Amino acid sequence: MYEIVEKKVLAPTIKLMKVLAPKVAAKVQAGQFIIVRTDRMGERIPLTVADFDREEGTITIIFQEVGYSTAQLGGYEVGDSVLDFVGPLGRPTEIENYGTVLCVGGGVGVAPVLPIAKALKEAGNHVVSIIGARCDELLILEDEMRAASSELHVTTDDGSCSYGIKGFVTDKIKEILDDASYDVKHIWAIGPVIMMKFCASLTRDYEVPTTVSMNPIMVDGTGMCGACRVGVGEETKFACVDGPEFDGHKIDWDLAMRRMNIFKEKERIVTERHAEGGNR
Repeated sequence: MYEIVEKKVLAPTIKLMKVLAPKVAAKVQAGQFIIVRTDRMGERIPLTVADFDREEGTITIIFQEVGYSTAQLGGYEVGDSVLDFVGPLGRPTEIENYGTVLCVGGGVGVAPVLPIAKALKEAGNHVVSIIGARCDELLILEDEMRAASSELHVTTDDGSCSYGIKGFVTDKIKEILDDASYDVKHIWAIGPVIMMKFCASLTRDYEVPTTVSMNPIMVDGTGMCGACRVGVGEETKFACVDGPEFDGHKIDWDLAMRRMNIFKEKERIVTERHAEGGNR
């Protein structure tokens, strides 16, 4: 059993949990994910690692309650334990000294961007980060991202953040790429699939390598269910075993968007049954 040693509510429906998992913490690297299962009847939830502490033996996960299983996990408190906490899984981020790099996180996608920004900064890069959300109350990990970055820019769709800019993360990306003084060598963009699609479409025109994380389309996390098949160039890959990070310029985004909708109806049915007190 894996004990929850810390819990925070970062924003409406967005929870942070620090879980005691020494063996996972000893080996995990930026970009990798874990699979959590609350109990014997729980489904597998793949979550990209938001932070880790090898000395404490803890892994930090951040998730949004969007269905039955994440809502169930969100109801756990400090002192509770989850049944399974498997990892580290997936291929880690390729960290090296690129020069100036851009780390972009949208919504809950800020969570997996954080350890990447930290690792890139430790490798000697000038890390320019952009985080965005629909409104200021949904912004997460701002202080942590500021500490992990050489400079941080904040955007909100509705302009509710008084010191940030009104607009999308792509607006700020374009502004930075148009500024020759930055000379960005590589970009990481992680967030909702639609956000990553538009980021990759924009950066393709600038010919700046762009890495995205396809964690949002994962289900089982082992390559057995096939739900996370993704077109990458002329190849078919599995987000869980071949990724979760891929070249955003090669992703078949239309296919990825369709896969996001496969289980929506089933999830709705399960959530309604749970609300009515029925069996799963």
